[in-house]
Amino acid sequence: MSEEANPFESLQRQIDNASQFLDVRSDVLERLKHPQRVLETNLSVKMDDGTIGVFKAFRSQFNGDRGPYKGGIRYHPGVTRDEVKALSGWMVYKCAVVDIPYGGGKGGIVINPKDHSEGELERITRSFAKELRPIIGEDRDIPAPDVNTGQREMNWIKDTYETLENTTAPGVVTGKALESGGSEGRVEATGRSTMLTAREAFDYLDKDMEGASVAVQGYGNAGSIAAYLIEDLGANIVAVSDSSGAVYNPDGLDARAVKEFKNDTGSVTGYAEATEELTNEDLLTLDVDLLVPAALENAIDGDLAKQVRADVIVEAANGPLTPEADEVLTESDVYVFPDILANAGGVTVSYFEWVQNRQRFYWSEERVNDELETVIVNAFNGLVDAYETHGLPSFRTAAYVVAIQRVVKAFEEGGTFP
Repeated sequence: MSEEANPFESLQRQIDNASQFLDVRSDVLERLKHPQRVLETNLSVKMDDGTIGVFKAFRSQFNGDRGPYKGGIRYHPGVTRDEVKALSGWMVYKCAVVDIPYGGGKGGIVINPKDHSEGELERITRSFAKELRPIIGEDRDIPAPDVNTGQREMNWIKDTYETLENTTAPGVVTGKALESGGSEGRVEATGRSTMLTAREAFDYLDKDMEGASVAVQGYGNAGSIAAYLIEDLGANIVAVSDSSGAVYNPDGLDARAVKEFKNDTGSVTGYAEATEELTNEDLLTLDVDLLVPAALENAIDGDLAKQVRADVIVEAANGPLTPEADEVLTESDVYVFPDILANAGGVTVSYFEWVQNRQRFYWSEERVNDELETVIVNAFNGLVDAYETHGLPSFRTAAYVVAIQRVVKAFEEGGTFP
């Protein structure tokens, strides 16, 4: 994997690539390539041993033309300002491509949560929530879970905000536990939209999902759920991986059993039904019908892309391909269905959660899943329509063409202030 790839530069190149097929003024386009504001703060938090820990944290609010800023908060030692800016930009276009009324935001703390107790993580999270308080809110900016965060952290942020504001505001964050105002179907949402995108892609390409060979890189929430939902369609999950490495069986792995094994042991490696253990790079270059990158960004660079043998790639992770990899795979006739569609289930069901919070009326899991399927299928059809109508080089370019048109239209309708 390339160490040099800058995700923010990747985002800007993707926008530039799509702009060639759009009639958008250069000054308006430039505005769409930069965040409106970025909070950078240093959190000073008391550790269990009495010392003070200092943690750098960020929140990027990229664009709010179509609604409140929306996006997750990640805890990872590799968090950078540019990464957070890029991820907040991808959220703008992800929300636009599935046509939900949000802008884009993203946050992160430079931290390895494995190095801290639950008490320390709570204090760190609440400290960050205090810093975020002036710029978030149900109609301003709505955080959500991301890498290494989940319901627990969202509940802490919600409680801190409500305590300091002396109010009840369940819609200030999404991805909460059900008892704290969460939504049915939220945990499975990102994996489910990945599955729906793969299903629609195979149907569009006239490929049979029954018996198709599938490799999944990254076996956290999105990757593991996508794996078993795709398996439920009749596909054969032949390889999965996490940070410890990959397991492979050409006859197929039981996706749910591998997840249970990982929950018990902390990794997928060592799973008894695997016939071989591979590296993550080996997995990414397997000869499979479908590859699902579901880990961190920049997993496949230009050099590795030349070795990719998958027929179809559906991106469950954010930005798993560098722009160079995109170019190589386009020239190689590998069909890539982009992250801003495939993993948009998370933000779509977050939107459903927010709607339910505002109405104080909650939906069944069946309704959530049905509404999600409608949104993803409609978005897929819109992407394909743009791809065919404009004769575009890739489905990623098509997604950005659709999304940029919607953001530009909202901006033009609103005008410029002052």
